[in-house]
Amino acid sequence: METTLGLRLETLTRDAFAPFGDVIELDGARHFPINGGTTERFHDLASIDVCDAGGRPLVSVFRAQPRAWPVPIAMMERHPHGSQAFVPLGPTRYAVVVAPAGEFDPARLRAFWVDGTQGVNYAKGVWHHPLLAFDRVSDFLVIDRGGAQPNCDEIDLELALELHEPIGAR
Repeated sequence: METTLGLRLETLTRDAFAPFGDVIELDGARHFPINGGTTERFHDLASIDVCDAGGRPLVSVFRAQPRAWPVPIAMMERHPHGSQAFVPLGPTRYAVVVAPAGEFDPARLRAFWVDGTQGVNYAKGVWHHPLLAFDRVSDFLVIDRGGAQPNCDEIDLELALELHEPIGAR
């Protein structure tokens, strides 16, 4: 399998990630006090979409092993029947590699660098690489779809890519 260096990391922003789902972050989120003013609620941070064909929400923790640079990108997956949200449970740097829902097009791959203060919610059917955490073993709260119907398609890439550490990331 040949290797190319054609995938660059972008900073994760709501606007840049919008074609693929939601950025889960407190900055700029609608919020208001609850519980007699003792708690601040940051409201409706992602569009969780898991109920097709009798699905139900699952709440899990994924423990990611740290990756070493450069990271090979040789496969992608998607969940055709539900969204999938990842929220780091501590400060951890990670990357997301995505392509739009529909027929997979490697020319439309994008990669985003996350500093650990944001989560992501992949929209239903969006292609993405499995979890890419760095620096240390890292826990993520994951909200996705459960049910009897399979909800994961995987493909191997014809041309593997390498993801390189962003300049100034340390």
